[in-house]
Amino acid sequence: MRDVQFLQRAYERFAALIHELIKFGLVGAIAFVIDFGGTNLLRFGVGMGPLFSKVVATIVAATFAYLGNRFWTYRHREQSGLAREYVLFFLLNGIGLLPPLLIIGFVTYSLGLHDAVSYNIAQFVGVGLGTLFRLWSYKKWVFLAVPELAEESAEGAVERASVRPHPDVKAQADPLTTR
Repeated sequence: MRDVQFLQRAYERFAALIHELIKFGLVGAIAFVIDFGGTNLLRFGVGMGPLFSKVVATIVAATFAYLGNRFWTYRHREQSGLAREYVLFFLLNGIGLLPPLLIIGFVTYSLGLHDAVSYNIAQFVGVGLGTLFRLWSYKKWVFLAVPELAEESAEGAVERASVRPHPDVKAQADPLTTR
């Protein structure tokens, strides 16, 4: 019976993780379009600088991503206060913005490549690296674990600790409790 419960819990956790990843991916895909499209519009349509256009478009995309992730992807997770989450989310997005800015800056200023193809390849590689950091950091610090899962883990540990030895095994006296 215990094995069935373990398998059922493992399946439920895996299914929840898959659903979160799909939702995170959809929100991320839309934010990616906002970020890439906005950056290209600002860089090549409006004529802003390569780094400034990336920063502005990322702020807009990050705002969308926060709202999508908070109210859809991770709505079942514990909320630690919208102001705290929002500030932490944008701090982590600022860190996640560093790889694209470094790569775009290197390609544009060190290599002297100012064309749209080079710019977008640099942007794509940088966004990929930043996304890996954001996926990990959002779950770790912004959208906290579901309280029930934490309680289940604690209950499982207590249950495992209270397992009694088989009746055929002789009980040994605990030297700390017997006097």
